[in-house]
Amino acid sequence: MQSNDLIKHARNTILLESEALLKMSESLDSSFSEVVELILKGNNRLIVTGIGKSGIIAQKWVATFNSTGQPSLFMHAADAIHGDLGMVQKGDIVICNSKSGESPEIRFLVPLIQRMGNKLIAVCANANGFLSQSSDFQLLTPMDKEACPNNLAPTTSTTLQLAMGDALAVALMQARSFSSTDFAKYHPGGALGKKL
Repeated sequence: MQSNDLIKHARNTILLESEALLKMSESLDSSFSEVVELILKGNNRLIVTGIGKSGIIAQKWVATFNSTGQPSLFMHAADAIHGDLGMVQKGDIVICNSKSGESPEIRFLVPLIQRMGNKLIAVCANANGFLSQSSDFQLLTPMDKEACPNNLAPTTSTTLQLAMGDALAVALMQARSFSSTDFAKYHPGGALGKKL
């Protein structure tokens, strides 16, 4: 394959994902502010869960939340039903990342969360899927297709999930007037720690 073709494919991938990001930004509604208000209401921990690539994005959410003053834990959706569900305590808010909202592990986990009485937030591309319909709140990540040429590998969908997590973290930071001094408390190491 020629170098120009490779660059063309790369540009098309970035363009497709950026268009999906724009569409998602325009689709945000009061559900987003309701989720932020729910999190701000108490000193609740966030338990962020998912499986596969959505689970990896969930781990990044947790890292960002913790470094910006929002106590959070990652719970792998498969491990949750094998004992890790014990990390969910009364008052914790559970956020579940899933493109389809139909994965067997998610379908098994959701009723358990409901039974425990914790608020459940769906981050999902499928508004009509099991996860979205079973959750207290929906943060939709609408998309037409993956950037993957086969429309299979999570590419656009995980980019949207990543951006949604950043949007939530930044909204919480702004609502709390979280400063660079606050950030330095949680991030004393590395180049950022030196800078601060």
